[in-house]
Amino acid sequence: MSTIDRIKNVVAELLKIDSSRVQEGSRFVEDLGADSMQSIELVASFEDAFDIEMDEDAALGVKTVGDAVKFIDRVIAES
Repeated sequence: MSTIDRIKNVVAELLKIDSSRVQEGSRFVEDLGADSMQSIELVASFEDAFDIEMDEDAALGVKTVGDAVKFIDRVIAES
């Protein structure tokens, strides 16, 4: 499964929305309705889903699904 598909699944499950709403350009807060607590939960869920550790402050700065793909792929490549 590709990085973006895994991210879509995590986001849809955590935010309790249909995965078809989760697009590469979707913003976590403005478009998908994530609040600050859910943003922190998303970081933890991405870490679990990809078996990685992310810098939380840097991860919380990621605003779109597409940026999350790039960020996670970079963390994986560096590990």
